[in-house]
Amino acid sequence: MTSKLNIKDKSETGKLIKIAPFRKEIKKTEPHKHNSYFEIIYLSKGSGTHTIDYNSYKVQPPVIFFVRKEQVHHWELLTTPEGFVLILKKAFIDKSLDNELKSLLTKVSSLSSLQVKDTNTINTIFQLLTKEGNIISESNFHVVEGLLKALLAKMLEVAKPHLAKSKTNSDLFLSFRELLSQTTDIKNNVAHYAALLNTTPQNLNTACRKSANQSASDILSEHIISEAKRQLIYTDNTVAEISFSLSFNDPSHFVKYFKRYTGFTPQSFRTQ
Repeated sequence: MTSKLNIKDKSETGKLIKIAPFRKEIKKTEPHKHNSYFEIIYLSKGSGTHTIDYNSYKVQPPVIFFVRKEQVHHWELLTTPEGFVLILKKAFIDKSLDNELKSLLTKVSSLSSLQVKDTNTINTIFQLLTKEGNIISESNFHVVEGLLKALLAKMLEVAKPHLAKSKTNSDLFLSFRELLSQTTDIKNNVAHYAALLNTTPQNLNTACRKSANQSASDILSEHIISEAKRQLIYTDNTVAEISFSLSFNDPSHFVKYFKRYTGFTPQSFRTQ
């Protein structure tokens, strides 16, 4: 174990998006995270498990996995995998003016995996993205943007089970989610993040309720608990060290906070 999480970067300097076939030699990886991009993995062949944060998923193709940049994941594959990996940087999303695309990205980023039925269209779009997406110019940015939008929409359409139609996500809500995923100095204070977003806690809370049917405080608490679980599972940091890293002044307060949301003390969660 280590005191820090392993970070891997498979992106390329200057590229906003990268699409490539899933490397067949990958069978087992150490737990790691990707700090600078969102990752979509589509597998048409393979078996084993894919662990994202503290949840383990059976690899039963055709399946799609979504890994946010703050999440820790690792593979334990038993047979040779086939599929595609799509890496998407925030700069691509910032450059896009397509709000429907941004809404689709937010919807899939809240998921971890999707079982799909029909894969013909998804395979075709991935092949087109592989061709168009690895050399992006001003002339073909909108082509890549359109293909990505089609891919995300098709994924959700053929997903099993079908997902309920989501509400439109506000820009403020999206900015809050993005801010939480980027921050390394976590504060258990909604007003702190509202100030960074140049708004009020009331406005932020309204945006969160409209977009996710949760309060801003609930979303922040989920983020804090998720980060605590990652450190408990993937590092050897003490409970006190974890509590201080999450801006709790007193470890006993952190223990009570963690137990209130999970039903476990941090130590019992770590050893279960």
